[in-house]
Amino acid sequence: MNDFHERTRLLIGDKGLKKIASKNIFLAGLGGVGAYIAEALVRAGVIHLTMHDADIVSVSNINRQLIALNSTLGKKKVDVMEARLLDINPNCICKTQDFFITKETMPDVLKDDFDVIIDAIDVFNCKLAFLHFAYQKRSRLYSSMGAGNRVDPTKIRTGDLFESRHCRLAKILRKKLRHSGIESGIKAVWSEEIGHAPGIMEEGKNRAVNGSISTIPAIFGLTIAGLVINDILTDIE
Repeated sequence: MNDFHERTRLLIGDKGLKKIASKNIFLAGLGGVGAYIAEALVRAGVIHLTMHDADIVSVSNINRQLIALNSTLGKKKVDVMEARLLDINPNCICKTQDFFITKETMPDVLKDDFDVIIDAIDVFNCKLAFLHFAYQKRSRLYSSMGAGNRVDPTKIRTGDLFESRHCRLAKILRKKLRHSGIESGIKAVWSEEIGHAPGIMEEGKNRAVNGSISTIPAIFGLTIAGLVINDILTDIE
C-alpha cells in the first residue's frame, strides 16, 4: 500500500504521526458535523476511533452530510462511516455503537478509556447527558454547538464552551452544566451569527426543523478535528 501519510509527514514528522496514532478517540454523532470530524481525523493519522450514532442515512441528510448519498440511503450511519474510513486506511481500528444515548446507557457508551472525547450530537437531552458524563472521564472534551440556521462562515468561533456567545444552544447547555458544578473545561466550536428562524414544522413531530446548508456543518467538523490534532501535536516535547 502506498504511504498516504507522505504529505502529512513532511509537515509534522514521524514523531507527530506516532503521537496522533497513539491516541484513542471517541466521537458521538455522525451527522453534518461528526462525519467530517471522523474523516479528517483518520486522514490525519488517527487509528483508534470509536463512533456512536443510532441513526440511518435519509434523503434530508444529502444536502450537508458527508456520508449521505443516494447509494447509502437507509443504511446505518456507523456502518457507512466505518466502510469509508477503512477505505481510506485499512489499518484503522474502528469500533461502532448504534444504540440510543440516555442516562441509563451512558456507562456503556463510554466504558473504555479515551484520550479524546468529541460531542457532535444534535439532540439536546442526549447531548447534555453525554457532556455531563464525559466530563467526569477527565479526557480532553470537545463539543459542537448549533450549526443549523446559519450561513456565515466568518462568524464561527472556538474556545471554552463557557466563553461562547450568541448561541442559544450553548447558553442553555452552560446553564444546565453549571447546575452540575461544571463551569469550564469543554472546548467548543460555535457561531456568533444570529441564527435564522427555524423552518416549517416537521411532519408528524411537534417541533420545528432547523434549516441547514452544506458549508457550515462541514466547517464546524473540520474545525473541531483541527483543534484535536493541534492539541495532540502541542503535547509533543
